[in-house]
Amino acid sequence: MSKLSASALALFAAAGLSLAAVPAAQAQSAAQPAGVTAQVLGNAPSCVTVWQKTGRITKTGYARNDCRGRTLNLKIVWAHGADGSCQTVRPGGTISSKVARGGRTFDGANIC
Repeated sequence: MSKLSASALALFAAAGLSLAAVPAAQAQSAAQPAGVTAQVLGNAPSCVTVWQKTGRITKTGYARNDCRGRTLNLKIVWAHGADGSCQTVRPGGTISSKVARGGRTFDGANIC
């Protein structure tokens, strides 16, 4: 094994990742921009993928229903202010909520 390969393997191990996770990250849908890390936040089921994208003035929270055969009622949750509206999300569907960048913190998605 080359030094570069060993270093890469050590980096993956230190980050708690496996090499099997790489193809999944490369296969992200267009709705979830490359380089944005999916998170498990809020009380939505673990089959709901949530992430945020921060711009210069606003930040947007997203939730994608990856639950097979289950339509869910979800809302984006923000700390220090109002949450997004409750929306019905079919499997494969994505909702979003945009707020001013300020002191708001993205807290994921909740069932509503």
